[in-house]
Amino acid sequence: MAKILLVEDDHDLAFTIADFLSRENHVVESVHDGLDGREMLKFGAFDLLVLDWDLPHLTGVEIMKEYRSSGGSAPIIMLTGRDKIEEKESGFETGADDYLTKPFQLRELSARIKSLLRRPAALVSNVLTVRDISLDTEKHRATRAGVDIKLTPKDFALLEFLMRHPDELFSSETILARVWRTEEETSNDALRVAIRRLRKALGEGEDAKESIIENVSRMGYRLKS
Repeated sequence: MAKILLVEDDHDLAFTIADFLSRENHVVESVHDGLDGREMLKFGAFDLLVLDWDLPHLTGVEIMKEYRSSGGSAPIIMLTGRDKIEEKESGFETGADDYLTKPFQLRELSARIKSLLRRPAALVSNVLTVRDISLDTEKHRATRAGVDIKLTPKDFALLEFLMRHPDELFSSETILARVWRTEEETSNDALRVAIRRLRKALGEGEDAKESIIENVSRMGYRLKS
């Protein structure tokens, strides 16, 4: 699971890409204007960006330049109808990690995304294990002590995020920004309900002190290894 920003002004193509990537268990934020894309990057945290080259008001290359100059390090895939090598070289020099020339196959985009997300060491394995909990991100399967756990896509994404960062303490705001879509309900109450639901799915009781998911008062949550 990754949180992906898609900036593509072709609404039909954007919907097709977002729908495909969502079915691959990614959280996709989709906007259609360069200025909107820039604003999303100011207030949201993303694992990967998919930017169209030619966008209204602000091009994908301009978005990328601003993002890189401000310290943004997430991988960037450029979507473009431009196939001249000079233009691609310019894009790579600006900060692009990969290119796809339109038209392209969605499976090819998916493969490029998986390849870029494998770069950090923490994302190399498709199977995450913390204590007796195992999460297979490819098969979308969770088990505890060998017993299958039924999770909603949202709860699976929440558990995956926590398992990728065991013993790290995250504020509610950080978790909401990394796991929830912007237009979804993102209150602290919504997160508390999700944590409670996840604990129940993991077979834990009402006593939060005994849970593998620790609630640190006024600070946030962490998964105890």
